[in-house]
Amino acid sequence: MTLWQGRFDAGPSDDLRALNDSLAFDIRMFREDIAGSRAHARMLAKVGLLTGDETDEILAALDAVEIEIASGTFEFETDDEDIHTAVERGITAITPAGAKLHTGRSRNDQVATDLRLWTKHAIDTTLTLVHQLEKTLLARAAEAGEAILPGYTHLQQAQPVALAHHLLAHGWALARDFDRLLDARKRLDVSPLGAGALAGSTLPIDPELTAAELGFGAVFENSLDAVSDRDFVAETLFALSLLGVHLSRIGEEMIIWSATEFGFVQMSESHSTGSSMMPQKANPDIAELARGKAGRLIGNLTGLLVTLKGLPLAYNKDLQEDKEPLFDSFDTIHLILSAVDGMIATLSFDTGRMADAAGSPYLFATDLAEWLVARGTPFREAHGIVGSLVSESLNGERTLADLVAESPHLGPEAAGLLEPHVTRPGSPGGGTPAAVDRQMSRFEELIAAQDRLRTPHS
Repeated sequence: MTLWQGRFDAGPSDDLRALNDSLAFDIRMFREDIAGSRAHARMLAKVGLLTGDETDEILAALDAVEIEIASGTFEFETDDEDIHTAVERGITAITPAGAKLHTGRSRNDQVATDLRLWTKHAIDTTLTLVHQLEKTLLARAAEAGEAILPGYTHLQQAQPVALAHHLLAHGWALARDFDRLLDARKRLDVSPLGAGALAGSTLPIDPELTAAELGFGAVFENSLDAVSDRDFVAETLFALSLLGVHLSRIGEEMIIWSATEFGFVQMSESHSTGSSMMPQKANPDIAELARGKAGRLIGNLTGLLVTLKGLPLAYNKDLQEDKEPLFDSFDTIHLILSAVDGMIATLSFDTGRMADAAGSPYLFATDLAEWLVARGTPFREAHGIVGSLVSESLNGERTLADLVAESPHLGPEAAGLLEPHVTRPGSPGGGTPAAVDRQMSRFEELIAAQDRLRTPHS
């Protein structure tokens, strides 16, 4: 039995079922669907569209169906084209009052409600995982102490930075991801239940009651918009995609740092893989998969945007294509977050190798230029003076230190800047030990603030 059989004399073809049915993936929203149905039944009772006995019977039937689906004992049928159909059939088989549950409701506002509830819960889980990775990065930064390594631009050695500073750079990017997800959660926190198929209902339903019971922060203002809006899915997919890009960047750096030629890190055996042929290998598969799966996340976002771009108001069956990319993106990002967190937590840093790489005198060329600037030389002139000494050192037999010490513009004091160190000027947000200490304190405060923000949704 379909929910729309009264209009048709014949049943759907096998081809239509294969294309149309969504139970295989929307079954994961069964708890949200049942929660929405409970709220709808109680609202119908309060406005006089269900009797007390009918409501009690429906609520008991919903409880029974939820237990059966959760335990795997619910018997799905061929006609159960989606989770909404299956739940309604299940409760109607228990009590005839179940046939009244769909009063004043359409699958259009029902599925929009289910998906918003599901997405809220999925975002909460993601926030917890992002938060954990932030804490891991903070802990490793604290352990790093005063360890230094080369910082890079264009993947060329640029200036030395504290290892803690580098790790916290990834932490701040994740903090923005946390904010984006939280912001997306706020915007999706609107109940569409009561919008009906597209124009509400002539019955005296009360969307405010169902919104309050389901924990939504607001109620829809326009029924056409309520059933057709999938901005919240696109926005969430964007936030997950950018989070995936940031995790990909972490993965790329770990791949580079773990390469023999760099040797800055060694992956733990529990978070790396071997080779089926080469006994010596320890491969950074987690980092590579974090990098690779970013494309999958971006593809999910792109696919949905293309689906949405030409749809007229209000509901169209194209919108069924919103769930699989959303479910997949959350599943993917949760896997990546957990694995990357474990990888970072168990990394071994070779701080000696890092320090050796950061010991090149050429990494302190900017310090020399700024030393001149501090003594009144225009920066462009200072840049030229130091650049010519670097060029002479690279093309000749004399060291940069010797050339600096003998330079009439610089001299022995300036040559002392070429000894390995983290850049001395302590500008706010920079990589000096004092600046990094202040940064770590601010990051700790941010994590504490995130804890308070997450608490209402946990």
